[in-house]
Amino acid sequence: MSANERKQLVDQVLHGSLFQLKHLIDRLQPEELADVLNAAREADHLKIFLLLPPEKAIHTFENLDFEIQEDLLSKFTVAQLSQTLNAIAPDDRTQLFEKLNPETVQKYVTLLNDEERRTAQSLLAYPENSIGRLMTPDFLSVKEDWTVQQSLDHIRTTGRQSETLNEIFVTDVHGVLIDVINVGKFLLAPVDAKVSSLMDRHFFSLNAKDDQEKAVKLFKQTNRVALPVTDFNGLLLGIITIDDVVDVMEEEATEDIQKFGGSEALDEPYLKISLLKMVQKRAGWLVVLFVGEMFTASAMGFFDNEIQKAVVLALFVPLIISSGGNSGSQAATLIIRAMALGEVTLGSWWKVVRREFLSGLALGIILAAIGFLRISLWSLFTDLYGPHWLLIALTVSFSLIGVVLWGTMAGSLLPLGLKKLGADPAASSAPFIATLVDVTGLVIYFSVAVLVLKGTLL
Repeated sequence: MSANERKQLVDQVLHGSLFQLKHLIDRLQPEELADVLNAAREADHLKIFLLLPPEKAIHTFENLDFEIQEDLLSKFTVAQLSQTLNAIAPDDRTQLFEKLNPETVQKYVTLLNDEERRTAQSLLAYPENSIGRLMTPDFLSVKEDWTVQQSLDHIRTTGRQSETLNEIFVTDVHGVLIDVINVGKFLLAPVDAKVSSLMDRHFFSLNAKDDQEKAVKLFKQTNRVALPVTDFNGLLLGIITIDDVVDVMEEEATEDIQKFGGSEALDEPYLKISLLKMVQKRAGWLVVLFVGEMFTASAMGFFDNEIQKAVVLALFVPLIISSGGNSGSQAATLIIRAMALGEVTLGSWWKVVRREFLSGLALGIILAAIGFLRISLWSLFTDLYGPHWLLIALTVSFSLIGVVLWGTMAGSLLPLGLKKLGADPAASSAPFIATLVDVTGLVIYFSVAVLVLKGTLL
């Protein structure tokens, strides 16, 4: 769907007649319709939802943004509410319940039938951010002594209740997972063949109590659309599908970006979070960074005599500290992303040190050469830097090499250090790195100035 087509559909949803809406609904898949409704925030979502056939209504509801889901549920009659909550997929319902306040969840759970209530309560019993919260108990399993024909008959009979038909799970008489077989093997095998003849007993699985990040990593490694979830004894509890993992990846990426920008994760959509909460989430880091920048003023005061003797040195302070901060932010960004992708681990810290040392040195030399050239050229047309312009150029150049090298090393090693301590590497945000390098960069700059300019300007 192009941006122009989507805009036209949104306009129809907002301003079209019921007849136009009915025609529109018939043409769109549930995912497409949900996308249009998510964009049409001012639409009468209840009116549109009531025009949908029951099955399409449920699939559309599952793909709506939480704010629209919450609004719809608040407007449903008790009968509509009960019907919807019982019909949506268990994993989607769990994600919905996670975002609602406990009192509302308790009320909604009472509207579920006995089977769905047990399912909902068992999924909510798993720790927050665990794999158990993402899984669904709707899957297809067969026995190894069944024939292919028996398995296909079972798929036809019960397949509609399954979250996916791509993977068929083989369990023993106790429900312990013993293999995962792609449905294509069943379709191509002789109908009288035993399921055991299709098995190789090589499969991947997740533990229900593990963190959701493990599911993200395993899906990346295996390129599967669904993975089984077991307990510590190997009992098959449910499955996780790729669409749920994509949602987790989006949430984690959003959280990391917000932290890296120098803020706590908002946990709510930007336009929905209250102003007070927004300020609270952002104030903490700003205060920490402000206090950190006070040390910059202290460093400047420590070298007050040098600045009074050579005022020209103050001209290059912004240049020096911004170069160090920029190089540190670059390195931190690259390392944090590499850690998230599994490209860099704590065990590879020495490789990171070597690469970033050489990178920082090369980058510092490049900036030093540009700084030296700039001062040299300006000295041809102005006496701003005085008779000792060459020494000033050398001071700035050597300082740039040192500050950029230090910034690069700090930016690359701080995320690894936080990971080692069990903290979130994303907390070593760009502003934090910049503040750290600002203070130390000034110390490096004026220390180099004292060494180079001693006996002349100082």
